[in-house]
Amino acid sequence: MKVLLCMIYLHLIDDYVLQGILAKLKQRDFWKPYDKKYQADYVVALLEHGFMNSFMVHIPIYIWLCKNELILSFSVCVFAIIHALIDDLKANDKKINLITDQLTHLFLIFLWWIIFTIGGML
Repeated sequence: MKVLLCMIYLHLIDDYVLQGILAKLKQRDFWKPYDKKYQADYVVALLEHGFMNSFMVHIPIYIWLCKNELILSFSVCVFAIIHALIDDLKANDKKINLITDQLTHLFLIFLWWIIFTIGGML
């Protein structure tokens, strides 16, 4: 349970405190006033934030549950891409609100916790 609580806490720290300028850069509208060559730069910001959050959320898994670096690295990448896709639905497509965004992130954190604890991916 301590792993799950730490994962949730670190997610909240990253999503609300550490995100910084990426909160603006991951929005497609931020880049509209700039040259067309920058119009897809929001994707980089989405992936960077997704990676930051994923890495942060995986720290408790690494410390207490999983010592297999290959599995952990793969998991960080998958989680980062999913996080970026969810954020894109909120920030750019405007298909979900903050509540749905956060509930989806929390569901995924719970799922990852299940995979690494009950699933025994050590």
